[in-house]
Amino acid sequence: MAASEPTIVATSMGFFSRRRGPNDLRPGPVFELAAELAQAGPEPRLCYLGQAVGDRDASIAAVYAAFAGTQFRSLHLTRFRASHLALFPMPNVDDVRAHLLAQDVIWVGGGSVANLCAVWRAHGLDEILHECWQAGVVLAGVSAGSICWHLGGATDSFGPRLRGFTDGLGWLPYGNGVHYDSEDQRRPLMHALVADGTLPTSHCTDDGVGLVYRGTRLVEAVADREGVAAYEVARSGDGGVRETRIEPRLLS
Repeated sequence: MAASEPTIVATSMGFFSRRRGPNDLRPGPVFELAAELAQAGPEPRLCYLGQAVGDRDASIAAVYAAFAGTQFRSLHLTRFRASHLALFPMPNVDDVRAHLLAQDVIWVGGGSVANLCAVWRAHGLDEILHECWQAGVVLAGVSAGSICWHLGGATDSFGPRLRGFTDGLGWLPYGNGVHYDSEDQRRPLMHALVADGTLPTSHCTDDGVGLVYRGTRLVEAVADREGVAAYEVARSGDGGVRETRIEPRLLS
């Protein structure tokens, strides 16, 4: 099946670390949420896109390892059928469009959002992903994989000092701020970008929080832990910004 309407889950969350190594991951509850939104059934098809880190082999392997044991989890019996699409040095599947349209969920990993969007456009993947979105494939991702669907946000794509990014795909007509509570530069830069009009009204997420959009409507915020939130940052009449806290629904 497919989502009942175009759906994006834009997050500052994803995998949990088992703390036995940097690539020893397990899927967080956001993946179950995405599968439910896709009305995917007992074996959701999920494709990982890792262009934000240049299709790094270690990242791809870690994703496969994380999903390999999902059928044995006591609380979440869904078994994900994972695949990946690489574009470096060339696509790893013969028909990129057909592969992506066959998925229930497309998950985009973090890294450089500037590089991510540029590579997608070079391969025409932006048009294919838009078709997937309209067809009911749930598009989801973390960090760069969250900002990319929006008009832009704050990014470290150009160096450790964060800069504004305004070349996102723009299907969601907002700015997007990620890692809002864990990186000191994020909140003040998002405020400045909204205040000076570089970005429009923006939706921001603490670590552990995601945003669910149906079409272009923000319908809810969700969290995989307590004590965190999402935020709407909008220009105020005095030339500053107004930040409104959005309480998330806690995922089990």
